[in-house]
Amino acid sequence: MSILLINLYLSFLKIGFFGFGGGYAMISLIQEELINHGWLALEDFVNIIAIAEMTPGPIAINSGTFVGFKVSTLLGSLAATIGVITPSFILVLILAYFFKKIKDSDYVNSILLFLRPAVIGLITAAAFTIGKTSVIDLTGFIITSAVIFLMLKTSIHPILVIVLAGLSGMIIYA
Repeated sequence: MSILLINLYLSFLKIGFFGFGGGYAMISLIQEELINHGWLALEDFVNIIAIAEMTPGPIAINSGTFVGFKVSTLLGSLAATIGVITPSFILVLILAYFFKKIKDSDYVNSILLFLRPAVIGLITAAAFTIGKTSVIDLTGFIITSAVIFLMLKTSIHPILVIVLAGLSGMIIYA
């Protein structure tokens, strides 16, 4: 097994362990790992996040799959995907076993109360990073403004807005 695949697995395992709050909270952790290892440029990462958001399934798993593929094709996808889901899989197995005993625990509720602000901070950091990269040029600002306008002022379906935004970006940047 190659060292790159082991590093992908371990990096996404770490992301899976410390990415409390779901996929959006993991985006900043994924970005940090990519920068530390020099696997992808920030622009490539933003594009991967956009694709991961549009495809069905959890964003953390989709991001891991796409990053792994970009770094090391199919085996990289498998390593990153298995790495990011391993902690959740183990945790769900443990929680399922003890669920009846802990569901009304004050300790569990206290821990969740403590984690909520941290999750909000991670999601805000990810939104700022992606927004800064995506809206920094005039074209990105125009597309973003059009999307916000369509979502707030019309009853157009969000999937159609995503498709239109993607098509306009492809046309403009082609």
